[in-house]
Amino acid sequence: MGGFRLNRVSCIAGVLLAAASAGYATELKTGYNSYGFPGLIEMPAAHSLPDAELSFSTSHFAGQTRSTLTFQVTPRLSASFRYSRQMDLPGGDGATYTNYDRSFSIHYRLMDEGKYRPALAFGLNDFLGTGIYRSEYLVVSKTLTNQLRATAGIGWGRLGTANNFKNPLSLLDERFEDRGSRDGNLGGEVEFDQIFQGDAGLFGGIEYQLNDKLSFAVELSSDGYPLESTTAFDLKSQVNYGVTYTPRPGVHLSAHYLYGSQFGAQITFAVDPKTPKAPSGLEGTPPAISPASAVALGWGTEVARSNVRLLTKRRLSATGITLHALDIRGATAKVEIENNTYRALPQAIGRTARVLTGTIPNSVDTFEIVPVVNGVPTTRVTIRRADMESLAHDLDNVWLSYARADIAPESTSIEPLEEFYPKLDLGFGPYITTSLFDPDAPIRADLGVEARATYRPAPGFLLKGRVRKTLLGNKNESTRESDSVIQRVRSDTNLYEKEGDPSIPELTAAYFFRPSDNVYGRVTVGYLEPQYAGVSGELLWKPVDSNLALGFELNHVKQREFDQLFGFREYEVTTGHASLYYDFDNGFSTQIDAGRYLAGDWGATLAVDRTFENGWSIGAFATLTDIPFEDFGEGSFDKGIRLSVPMSWITGKPTKQTYSTVLRSLTRDGGARLNVSDRLYETVAETHRPDLQEKWGRFWR
Repeated sequence: MGGFRLNRVSCIAGVLLAAASAGYATELKTGYNSYGFPGLIEMPAAHSLPDAELSFSTSHFAGQTRSTLTFQVTPRLSASFRYSRQMDLPGGDGATYTNYDRSFSIHYRLMDEGKYRPALAFGLNDFLGTGIYRSEYLVVSKTLTNQLRATAGIGWGRLGTANNFKNPLSLLDERFEDRGSRDGNLGGEVEFDQIFQGDAGLFGGIEYQLNDKLSFAVELSSDGYPLESTTAFDLKSQVNYGVTYTPRPGVHLSAHYLYGSQFGAQITFAVDPKTPKAPSGLEGTPPAISPASAVALGWGTEVARSNVRLLTKRRLSATGITLHALDIRGATAKVEIENNTYRALPQAIGRTARVLTGTIPNSVDTFEIVPVVNGVPTTRVTIRRADMESLAHDLDNVWLSYARADIAPESTSIEPLEEFYPKLDLGFGPYITTSLFDPDAPIRADLGVEARATYRPAPGFLLKGRVRKTLLGNKNESTRESDSVIQRVRSDTNLYEKEGDPSIPELTAAYFFRPSDNVYGRVTVGYLEPQYAGVSGELLWKPVDSNLALGFELNHVKQREFDQLFGFREYEVTTGHASLYYDFDNGFSTQIDAGRYLAGDWGATLAVDRTFENGWSIGAFATLTDIPFEDFGEGSFDKGIRLSVPMSWITGKPTKQTYSTVLRSLTRDGGARLNVSDRLYETVAETHRPDLQEKWGRFWR
């Protein structure tokens, strides 16, 4: 049997060597393996997915179910978060059990494929988890023809449990011979002294793409399934066969015959966050640029000025923009607007400028457009009427209009419209909340109705509240008790979900202000979130032209009762952070928060996000504090993935609504931070030059 396996390995290696002399062909589509990252059937391949592609895969065979979220972070790097269910694992006294496991993987392409050179990649599997799938690999892939590609690789750990031999790296240092065992089973620790150690195994395979919809693969697996094959299924062969059908772009259906005894299936959904479903959007036609004469408007009297405000307000409202204030001094019109419709603020600014050409007299040649957020002015964008008229049909009008616009800080307000304050807005509608990766139920969700109220007594003041009633769902069915040995600040979340029906998730009063051109402030008091009430204060230093921002936040809060109404528990804490924000090129941004967390622990959080022009945002974060890993519990430290999807990407219609979620491997108490609405950086950054420049392409839309 061993000789037969080595012969098959030799055949695959021979095909790969033959590929070195083959002419370069168009690269085939890269598929997803059963672990949800670039690969064949179960084994990895060396190529990468399209840049920024986001996918969700579910595969199943012999009681093994893996659900994986994969993001192509850069053209070379992909990252995966996986939730797995393994049934019929061997337990004590001949019994079996089901294991639920969370794991992370990364796949990095070291070298591109060339005319004679194969692509080369390496990867780490389950490097932060409890180690069920822990493995490392080096893999090469070479396109042989327009339809055929060969792959071969060497794996360690889990990928070194079949077709294995003495680790070749032991020639460099004998410490590579033995892999050893993990130090405990908490997960969350990268044990570098085990990476690329122990026996190594060979794997490889062939992919054949018949057409755009149908492809086939055969592979030699180096995964011996050391745990599962003793009770879950009968492993008879290391050769796997697979076929994938793609009925439409982004949907992949796969069927597999695995390990000589099992049939498996997989489905993968993939989207390109960079490309909207409706590239031009489904919003209405922008207002025409139509200069108005002073005579036609009856300009010169207070009545006429009121008519201009009324006309401007009505036309802005028709295009989804709220007029906050308007003042005309000589040849300059200053207009404050609230953008509650367009995801890209330059689109709201452009449409405002279009409206002004038709409502403001010709004697006014300069428009100062000031976006207002929570009653506070942020940035002044100055646009000349002549530029609107001359550039409307210019082929290079996007760049020229941005170059000619003046963007500056604005901290001085003008008198708002009389009907704007005080103002009460009421809302009522459905809501849905989800809870993912509970070990007892991987998916939980609640559907209900929510009543909302917002009251603005004066500029900068905001009172708001929400009341919820669940209609159906299963989030209240969780019976898992927290085993935390530190203060339970988040691990009792299931008790809030069980007893909070109806609930008041938020009831606050906030004040927003501008101490200076580059500084923003916020004070919020009340029931800040479902689990905490108190007072929160924040200052943000953010120059309008800078990619850098600094923030300081201080909170004193008390834990709410589980029913999320008006009562309190005994625990209270003072918490706060100093934050550094920086925006890089290509949509990447970082945030570092250092300070005290809800459980009284001190530490820091690093978050890296990638935001696309159409509003998608995908990122990861990790928090390390002074709580020892053994006290933190399983997972060792807080970490996760955060995803935000603009509803406009789905519907094509203009809206600022988004669906946001945070995927954590576990919800523990260490590194937990307060959740407060309207944090300053998130509300201010879109009004500053870096974000305006990034989205200025929608100015004329």
